[in-house]
Amino acid sequence: MFTCSKERMQDKISTFSTFGDAGHGGITRYSLSPEALQARAEFVKRMTAIGAEIKTDDVANVYATLKGSDPTLPAIVMASHCDSVKNGGNYDGILGVMGAMEVLETVANDKIPHKHNLVAMIWTNEEGSLYPPAMMCSGIVCNDYLPADIAKNFKKENMLASKSILDPTKTFGMALEASGYKGDEANRLNPKDYKAMFELHIEQGPILEAAGNDIGVVTCVLGMVNYRIKVYGQADHAGTTPMKYRHDALFGAAKVLEYLHTELDKLDPELVYTTGEILCHPDVHTVIPDYVEFSLDARHEDPRVIEQVVSVIENIPKDVEKCKTGYEIAWTRDTVYYDKQLVDFVQEAVDELGYSNQKINSGAGHDAQFASYMLPTTMVFVPSKDGHSHCEPEFTSTELCTEGASVLLNAVLKCDAAD
Repeated sequence: MFTCSKERMQDKISTFSTFGDAGHGGITRYSLSPEALQARAEFVKRMTAIGAEIKTDDVANVYATLKGSDPTLPAIVMASHCDSVKNGGNYDGILGVMGAMEVLETVANDKIPHKHNLVAMIWTNEEGSLYPPAMMCSGIVCNDYLPADIAKNFKKENMLASKSILDPTKTFGMALEASGYKGDEANRLNPKDYKAMFELHIEQGPILEAAGNDIGVVTCVLGMVNYRIKVYGQADHAGTTPMKYRHDALFGAAKVLEYLHTELDKLDPELVYTTGEILCHPDVHTVIPDYVEFSLDARHEDPRVIEQVVSVIENIPKDVEKCKTGYEIAWTRDTVYYDKQLVDFVQEAVDELGYSNQKINSGAGHDAQFASYMLPTTMVFVPSKDGHSHCEPEFTSTELCTEGASVLLNAVLKCDAAD
């Protein structure tokens, strides 16, 4: 078994955390921003130094390839992203890039034999924080393999027209042209030239830490539904309308939300659900709300549980506190299971290394999720301290990051040997 270098990993963590440093322990590094271009330049510099060949595709995904003894074989890729949310942390996404770099550096420095080309890759615009949607470029690259209801949302021409949330006069296509990383469509990840994809990532939740385990062997990405719940009332003056005559849509929405919590809590304890967005109209303090709309995001591995969630939504009372209710589906995804052989390679690697571990699913979406429709794919998780992610307190120790990279290395080598 081979292990990666804790010292090199710490050096990468320290260096990449300066690109977009927000001054509070975290980063803001929007895709294709000057800060993200700094991170890409550092990636290219370090990968070139070990003899890797650098290519980019038409949506600025970056590929660093270390040649194997038989480069006619399909390559094995390790990929994640270097962009962040606003005031995000120093590990989400970028750990997978640093881990892939560390694997290539270990293979090169220790002269570890391998047949297949090994590739470290940066996906463009996973977060979608500046140019929505999230997982944009994996959605473009994998589009021909995605389910039709997902693929339609990631057509390249529409993605190029995505407007900046900070400046609607600027588009993703404009940022792509200006980035210096736009390359050839022929360089895209594809099932003809690639055998498998691995992604190292922080868990972004508390499960591994609570269990005292160092590694999560990821089996799937949870299925989910996202609905818009609507409540219709009547706008009236806040000071002149007696309480008994009111049709207050916000009060009605509160009752609907209470109903949903009560009924959904009766289902499987592994179900997670969230209301994170609320629209209240007219949103004036002197006017009784006449319309409220809120989101409901529910996630579970078992499609039967998701069906139960949908049943709960469909049975929301039609009249609540003298208000009418309604709903519409925003989008869904089925549970995506990762390749069994690759999952087994990860399990064998972590067991042989002697790290504490468990099987785990991913409640969050990742580029690996889309890639898995196109070629065999899996993921490796390391713990997130206190479960924090997408925020500046996000933290995973250098030791755990290095353990994750070592698992990645040995799983990739098992994949390399399995022909």
